[in-house]
Amino acid sequence: MKNYKTWDEIRTEIFTPEEIAESDIRVALMGELVAARKEQGLTQRGLEKISGVRQPVIARIENGEASPRLDTLIKLLAPLGKTLSIVPLNK
Repeated sequence: MKNYKTWDEIRTEIFTPEEIAESDIRVALMGELVAARKEQGLTQRGLEKISGVRQPVIARIENGEASPRLDTLIKLLAPLGKTLSIVPLNK
């Protein structure tokens, strides 16, 4: 019988704890951005209009295909009534 591993087990073998933390933060941040946009009832085009960030860029950020620069992230979050906060990691 084969012993299958979970994704969490595999990723701890492949990645360092720091890489895992960074990935988790990116995923959470993009999820919050999408949720905030949808809470406002906005499409990506609507967010483009109020943020000045082009829709294709928003799509790549939301899909995890691009990592936004800090100024781009602020341009996206501010019109949604959101900001960034630096807090301790939960370990």
